[in-house]
Amino acid sequence: MRVLIVGCGYIGLPLGAELVRLGHDVSGLRRSTSAKKDLLAAGIKPLVGDITRPEDLAGLPASFEWVVNCVASGGGGADDYRRVYLQGTRNLIGWLGSGTPLKFVYTSSTSVYGQNDASPLSEASPAEPASETARVLVETEKLLLEAAGQRRWPAVILRVAGIYGPGRGHGFRQYLKNEARIEGNGRRFLNMIHRDDVVGCIIAALRSGRGGEVYNAVDDEPITEIDFFEWLAGRLGRGPPAIVPGDADTARKRGVTNKKVSNRKLKEELGYRFKYPTFREGYAAEILRLERAGEPGAAGCD
Repeated sequence: MRVLIVGCGYIGLPLGAELVRLGHDVSGLRRSTSAKKDLLAAGIKPLVGDITRPEDLAGLPASFEWVVNCVASGGGGADDYRRVYLQGTRNLIGWLGSGTPLKFVYTSSTSVYGQNDASPLSEASPAEPASETARVLVETEKLLLEAAGQRRWPAVILRVAGIYGPGRGHGFRQYLKNEARIEGNGRRFLNMIHRDDVVGCIIAALRSGRGGEVYNAVDDEPITEIDFFEWLAGRLGRGPPAIVPGDADTARKRGVTNKKVSNRKLKEELGYRFKYPTFREGYAAEILRLERAGEPGAAGCD
């Protein structure tokens, strides 16, 4: 397949490398040439363009059979989200429209679920987030689903949970630096997925995902914050983080939620088998990697 990856960064680069290994012809679109060497080393053809600028896209080849939009906003607020995700996706649809791909996979987020009652959630659950940034993601999903319905646009949406892996995982990295804190009673559920499984889920969606469908990309076991840190403490032979009072207003502004997201539909319909079914396998591998690299804190108390 001729594949285009929009946003060849933390997810897109290893995704492209794996697709190349599987025999596909892969191009990677980034806003600058800063990662050109990394793309070429992975066998990915570099393309330069900003999806928020239709004029940048107009001069690029648009004949691709598979397209993955895993671009990241790079932080920022709702305006940045709207520009990169909503308008950027609209621009991609307009650019690719004349040569509609066989499959278009968009990586959204489980942050679109705003539930705070620790309830189990599926793709049929309401996506009514409180945070403005997550509401932009819902708008972007609706744009793609409408295009799928009206124009037979082959969009598949993956709602990706909190990603961890090499160099990523905020709570884990904070814990290694003795800076982690548990807010409130620690009973808030976390939903996670390893970077390598995000790559695997995207490839499964390209192969088997149905246009106009949404799939939750999350591992098998939501875990409470306190249980997560207690496991880390036991694994590293350290004490758990301090417990501090929770601030409801701050949590609401940050879009903090408490929910248990199910991956049943993804596993049943796409047939995906997780490399790291829970955080235990994933973080055990990450701790081993850090220990071998000699990173301070990874082997216990320092």
